[in-house]
Amino acid sequence: MGFIGMGTQGRGLLGGFLGDASAQVVAVCDVDRTRREAAQQQVETFYGKDRPEGWKGCASHSDYEALLGRADIDAVCIATPDHWHALITVAALRAGKDVYCEKPLTHNIAEAVAVMEAVKANGRVLQTGSMQRSMGEFRVACELALNGVLGKISRVDAGFGGPARPRDLAEEAAEPGLDWDRWLGPAPLAPYSAVLSPRGVHGGYPAWRECAEYGGGGVCDFGAHQLDIAQWGLGMDGSGPVSIKPPAGVAEAFAAKKNAALRGCELTYANGVVVRQAEKNGVTFYGSEGRVWVDRGGFELELGGKCFAKKTSAEDRVSVESQYGKAERELLRDAKIRLPKSGNHLANFLDAIRTRRQPVAHEIAGGSTAIGCHLISIAYRTNAAFQWDPQLRQLVGKGIDPQQLTRAYRAPYSF
Repeated sequence: MGFIGMGTQGRGLLGGFLGDASAQVVAVCDVDRTRREAAQQQVETFYGKDRPEGWKGCASHSDYEALLGRADIDAVCIATPDHWHALITVAALRAGKDVYCEKPLTHNIAEAVAVMEAVKANGRVLQTGSMQRSMGEFRVACELALNGVLGKISRVDAGFGGPARPRDLAEEAAEPGLDWDRWLGPAPLAPYSAVLSPRGVHGGYPAWRECAEYGGGGVCDFGAHQLDIAQWGLGMDGSGPVSIKPPAGVAEAFAAKKNAALRGCELTYANGVVVRQAEKNGVTFYGSEGRVWVDRGGFELELGGKCFAKKTSAEDRVSVESQYGKAERELLRDAKIRLPKSGNHLANFLDAIRTRRQPVAHEIAGGSTAIGCHLISIAYRTNAAFQWDPQLRQLVGKGIDPQQLTRAYRAPYSF
């Protein structure tokens, strides 16, 4: 495996894959010299004297093209800022590599379509970093919704933050060892800011996603996780909403630079179900017979007005496994719809490479979720309701400029 993008998330994924003996890490890549050398050292130190058979060390690259050109690399892990995801992913697929790419899969809708098509055209495996699909509480909640245990689903609340806004950052002195022009890549030329790429090996997650040129704010951050679960539980992988409606107060929030606090955008699906961007963390499916709320380490099921299972906080002495396990045993024993089980998102990807079967968060799931997130972002940017055709993946009517589906790419970067 080769790794592209060695920030906080990239280092975490690197550690995860290093822990699986079925994979060998042979190369790392980053536009920042300090980060790529630190990642290289992380790999060399991990293997130490107990090096895997045939392993010849870990190379360090500044350009992802050099890494993708290596014949000894079967798969890549991409954890760059969002505005680079699609270009590197498509290049990797064309180079014959299988791909693990962080969520959201792309920076815009046109890129999501391009990635899905590239996976099919090149016969590769792709896993999106929507790792909630590999957590039992989310799988069981979705199976309850899909198998009618909750009755007819009318609404889903998904908790995540607001949209990004155009970049508004002061120029700072350049960071030594950072190829800033390359960090920007297809994004517009702009001066360096440590807000976007903190100096050296940093902790935490930089705020580049709050700038629309590089990311999609909270909508494309936790929205990519929660909307993914909403669509999984509605059986909408490969599909999407037919109409999108922003809440009131969008213009005022952007004017006051409070866009991150925006909530309330609604996605309506062809079956009438409304997915609403909500304040409460997690995802809640509302049905005619009950509701289920699920979050990381949280699970609450109510049926017929009575509590069936509950794990909502660290103070609860029960385990989340016991609560969703009870629901699975007693309510899904004869379920007709079963979702794939994956106890480890990274291992699920590696298994898909070996078997050539779809991983749990494949390109159709990741692409469809990314499109949903970008539709929400468009509603916020334009402050307008509009219609969408999820099969043709195009706008319906003339209310929204089709250019909202893509972006201008700075030369020489393109597909």
